[in-house]
Amino acid sequence: MKKVGIVMGSDSDLPILRKAMDTLSDLGVPYECHIYSAHRTPEEAGAFARNARANGMGVIIAAAGMAAHLAGAMAANTTLPVIGIPCKSTCLDGIDALLSTVQMPSGIPVATVAINGGVNAALLSAQILAVSDEALAERLNAKRQKDAQKVLEKDAALQAELNTNQ
Repeated sequence: MKKVGIVMGSDSDLPILRKAMDTLSDLGVPYECHIYSAHRTPEEAGAFARNARANGMGVIIAAAGMAAHLAGAMAANTTLPVIGIPCKSTCLDGIDALLSTVQMPSGIPVATVAINGGVNAALLSAQILAVSDEALAERLNAKRQKDAQKVLEKDAALQAELNTNQ
């Protein structure tokens, strides 16, 4: 199975990416994780992206806040799918990172999830890998069914509470 490459611009993004790593682990998807900055370590970031396919990766998740150029820097150096996670900062609540991540020029796409959307980035990367991995597709389906069952259980509990109060 292909791995997911996970890159963060700063260790302050780690709590968001822990959610992504936990989700990938739950689905049995291998990953590797690094800290590279688009601005402070551009050579290392570029080399990671250029070598990702040869190193067994099928998708890259890149998380960064503020200027949030990391996902774009990854995408500029690989043709693998890149998923950007804009991270919330203290200045503009992550809107700056969201706009930087989503506003890529034509020819260099970056799929973008919600601000701090580590879980959805992991799920999207698993869905991409599942295009050619039926076992992973089955695990994703099972997760969806389990998540749906949790919602239905909460609804049943709510209905029971409301019916006893009437």
